[in-house]
Amino acid sequence: MNKVPMTLTGAEQLRKELEMLKFERRPALSEAIATARELGDLKENAEYHAAREEQGICEARIRDIEGKLSNAQIIDVTKMPNNGRVIFGSTVTILNLDTDAEMTYRIVGDDEANIKENLISVNSPIARGLVGKNLGDEVGIQTPGGRNDFEIVSVDYI
Repeated sequence: MNKVPMTLTGAEQLRKELEMLKFERRPALSEAIATARELGDLKENAEYHAAREEQGICEARIRDIEGKLSNAQIIDVTKMPNNGRVIFGSTVTILNLDTDAEMTYRIVGDDEANIKENLISVNSPIARGLVGKNLGDEVGIQTPGGRNDFEIVSVDYI
């Protein structure tokens, strides 16, 4: 299987979610199923069927997280020397040359991406256009909103 790039923070978040699902959510669902089973006829027992469906969703998520963690390539940029090159896990500040708007993004794995927190997926158009470039480079990136020209203002490995 292919290795999935992941930051140290992203791996830790997945481990916490996995622990919560296995040791809190799974037992609670088993208890809900047992309680619903006591209510009688299972054919027409909505609580039982809802709890079983939730259990299936929970088990699928557990398998998904375990698979991702087993194939994770955890990259910790804080242990790398900062040579000004944009890499996975780096925090990049770019200047839009058309609007003079400055934006700061951290390039992370697909599961960690959250645009509200300025975390962009390594597979996003902006990240693909920035990875491999250096501090001070001007980059033209085709985004869903059209082509934009950016200058890389800072690259941090934090």
